[in-house]
Amino acid sequence: MEKSYQPEAIERRWYKVWEEKGYFSPSQSEQPYCIMLPPPNVTGNLHMGHAFQDTIMDVLSRFHRMQGESVLWQPGMDHAGIHANGG
Repeated sequence: MEKSYQPEAIERRWYKVWEEKGYFSPSQSEQPYCIMLPPPNVTGNLHMGHAFQDTIMDVLSRFHRMQGESVLWQPGMDHAGIHANGG
C-alpha cells in the first residue's frame, strides 16, 4: 500500500471507465434531476462547510447521472443577482 494518496493514477483509470460507459453523456430520461447551486454568502468568509456542500451536490449529481437520469447542476445567481461563489 502506498504511504500517500496518489490521485492521478486512480482518477485517470476511473475517468476512462466512466467515459467509456457514457456516464458523462446527458440522456433524455423521464425523471430529470436538478440541483440549484446556492451561492455562499459573499459578504462573509468562505469556510469548509461551503466545500462540503459543493462536494455533496457533486456526488449526488454524478450518482443520478450514472443512474441514467437527465441531470442539471445549475450554478448561477441568487435572488438578488449575486453570482455564485462570489464571482
